Amino acid sequence: MRAAQIAQHAADLSRAAAFYTDLLGTPPTATFDPPGLVFFDLDGQRLLLERAAPSALHYYLVDDLHATVERLRAAGTKVESEPHVIFTHQDDSLGPAGTQELQAFVRDSEGNLVGLVEQRRV
Repeated sequence: MRAAQIAQHAADLSRAAAFYTDLLGTPPTATFDPPGLVFFDLDGQRLLLERAAPSALHYYLVDDLHATVERLRAAGTKVESEPHVIFTHQDDSLGPAGTQELQAFVRDSEGNLVGLVEQRRV
């Protein structure tokens, strides 16, 4: 079994679509307005932006956490937590063995908390 879709609250669909287009580096795959739905493809899993959806905390794997945070900060994104090491992967159960898990947290355009993750070779 794998997750099919993440739903995220977006009061302003255009503003949220612009934020996630910048964050993900790809435009929406579909927009239906009405009823007010914007979809992104996350490598086979859908991200749904919807006015009626609750806020969800989701994490995105990035290649360079520090550069991503600085790029988002320069675009006006609020950074809630600077990049920091969470733990080191001793085996492959949660990520590649021998990497450190770094995380940072930002607020999207709608005020939702978004986690950013980098798995960096030690």
